Amino acid sequence: MNRLDAVVLAGGSAFGLGACEGVVRWLKERARGFPTPSGLVPIVVGAVIYDLGVGDPNARPGPDEGYEACNKAGTGPLTCKDAGAGCGATVGKWLGRNAARPGGIAEISEHYEGLVVSALVVANCYGDVLEEGERPRDLPPGAFQPEAYGGEALGQSTTVGLVATNAKLSKLECFLVAQSAHDGLARAVDPVHTLADGDAFVAASVGGGGTEAPVDLVRSLAARAVAKAVRQAVLG
Repeated sequence: MNRLDAVVLAGGSAFGLGACEGVVRWLKERARGFPTPSGLVPIVVGAVIYDLGVGDPNARPGPDEGYEACNKAGTGPLTCKDAGAGCGATVGKWLGRNAARPGGIAEISEHYEGLVVSALVVANCYGDVLEEGERPRDLPPGAFQPEAYGGEALGQSTTVGLVATNAKLSKLECFLVAQSAHDGLARAVDPVHTLADGDAFVAASVGGGGTEAPVDLVRSLAARAVAKAVRQAVLG
């Protein structure tokens, strides 16, 4: 499979994956999907964050919310960092829940001679989000011992995102771009990629015929866009 029709970023932990059902229904009604002998099958990738500890754990997106999100989807940048999946996102949990601060969602685009690389990121990380050039805080005594995780269960801090570009890329090259998205995350977060995190990025080549560009250029811009988007989602 070398295509996708939609990417869903949602809250609600595994329950939030139900939003994908509504996106599939929306696409099917518009005859969009992968052709098979039995008809078109919409290819939808879903990624969710764990945010059940914020607000009402029973308030989570389902098929109807996924369908409506498709109706409301636009082409402009996000104007509210606590919209959608950003509502329950939190960061800075590595020193305990009391040290956590609100996370969020943000979109940043990087441009280079007609090439566009955009990152849409839901910042919900275990570590701190740092200003550019800010020094990470010193590690406390006993850091990263089991009892030092502040009661945070493994995998309950997840930053998810999408990197989309008008560059013409193969499936393998998209994989490399997704790797570089994690490099961007590491520029903005410390500590990053801990056992408490479950970070995931999707990379997609969009825009029909696409723009010819070296994959390493796309990767460089992807890392920059992700780092900026993480900071924008949290620091504004």
